[in-house]
Amino acid sequence: MSLPWLVADVGGTNARFGLVTEPGGQPEAVAVLAGAEHDGLPEAVAAYIADHAGGVQPGAACVAIAGPVEGDRYRLTNAGWTGSVRDLGIPNAWLLNDFEALAASLPYLRGDDLVSLGGPEPSRGVKAVLGPGTGLGVGGLVPAAEGWVPIPGEGGHVTAPVLDRRDHEIVRALRADGLEHVVAEHLLSGPGLSRLHRGLALVHGTDAPALSASDIVTRMDDSLCAETIEVFCAMLGTFAGNVALTLGARGGVYLGGGVLPRIVDRVRSSDFRRRFEATPTLNDYLSGIATALIVAPQPALTGAAAWLNQRLSTLEFA
Repeated sequence: MSLPWLVADVGGTNARFGLVTEPGGQPEAVAVLAGAEHDGLPEAVAAYIADHAGGVQPGAACVAIAGPVEGDRYRLTNAGWTGSVRDLGIPNAWLLNDFEALAASLPYLRGDDLVSLGGPEPSRGVKAVLGPGTGLGVGGLVPAAEGWVPIPGEGGHVTAPVLDRRDHEIVRALRADGLEHVVAEHLLSGPGLSRLHRGLALVHGTDAPALSASDIVTRMDDSLCAETIEVFCAMLGTFAGNVALTLGARGGVYLGGGVLPRIVDRVRSSDFRRRFEATPTLNDYLSGIATALIVAPQPALTGAAAWLNQRLSTLEFA
């Protein structure tokens, strides 16, 4: 398959692109484009190739999408882009869910790419990855004879992971405020931080201003913002433990997304790990699972490149 290959990670806010210039190579010429500045994926790809890739014609592509993927078709969950990967005009192009691509990156993350959040060292067993960004993504990775098989999922839309009384009070307050069915993504995402802040204000009877996620993470001297981050990390621990149990992720649970790298120290000092292990029957099982935060700059591009290399190698020798 002729080089270079295009790799992309398309989220609800930004679209990230890179080029792979040799088999097994890492993405180069990486650029981040604002989704709102382009009418759709074909237009964003064309802009990247023209402005950042010297007008090259990729021989293959792997595009990771923040939303459901069905064959060659995609739909961004938190943006308006829909269509077919065939519309890109690239002869050999495949789609992945964005957390499927992030899962594919896990065996290639090393050293400073990860921050430990507790537990033993990761192993080769089944792995899980999840993370809050514009939404809440979930994926898995299963070892196989030919390498690794990533598993897409939509676990961010399960019912909210409430555990203690404060969690329940927040959810009750938000339901009374008009959010009929509170799912995990409603609370564990960038917009979710704003909802948690609103929910805590309702619980405390406080007339607090509406704040964005960026405002909340930079106002740690504000008691309500600090409590919002505290609840966020604790609920994330419960959610991550649920994902670990569901997938049997003995090889490790990894946290990605756009929110957590901005609050690394807060996550490490939070109730995340205690809540991760807090199950009455299998706490020993969970205490034996590694948890780590991904701080690599563009890990989904690394995963897309690894998946594409494995896929094209398989086709070559088929």
